Amino acid sequence: MAEEFEVRGHHENVVDHDAEHGEPLSQRIALFSAVLATVGAVVSLLGGHTENDALYQKNEAVLLKAQASDVWSYYQAEEVKRSIDERAADAAMPERRADIARYRAKSAALRKQAEALDKRSEAANDESQQAMRPHIKLSIAMTFVQIAIALASITALTGRRWLFVLAGLSAAIGAVLAIVAWF
Repeated sequence: MAEEFEVRGHHENVVDHDAEHGEPLSQRIALFSAVLATVGAVVSLLGGHTENDALYQKNEAVLLKAQASDVWSYYQAEEVKRSIDERAADAAMPERRADIARYRAKSAALRKQAEALDKRSEAANDESQQAMRPHIKLSIAMTFVQIAIALASITALTGRRWLFVLAGLSAAIGAVLAIVAWF
């Protein structure tokens, strides 16, 4: 004659206890976790958006810096040509004076263009850093939301209500950080 034994886990006892006493802790935990998962998805989406924006601005800064570098190189080449022509003009080759004036004008225009590109590159870099600020805060907020979900799960398994309080506190911190990220 074989007897069957039921081995029950602590979480099963907690669920039965909740059902007997009209305290559906497991239902609260499930609802809490579902809400946190939704909040986490929104925070993660917003964090990804800010990160993409920051990367776009950073790419723009790098592109502008490369263009500025090209213009600075061209400027330097024109300055070298001007310098050579000045020395030639000083060496009794007056026909080179027209070239000197042309190189000076071209160099001045190139310098202005390079400086403008450098400023635009710096502005794009600053915008990238500004766009990254909310991302960092949103990442930290998401971490607190994930901690809250983990604590809620542990509460369901152990029945320790104080863990559920910690889960709520962690969720609140995550929500506050997500809101603060935009200010």
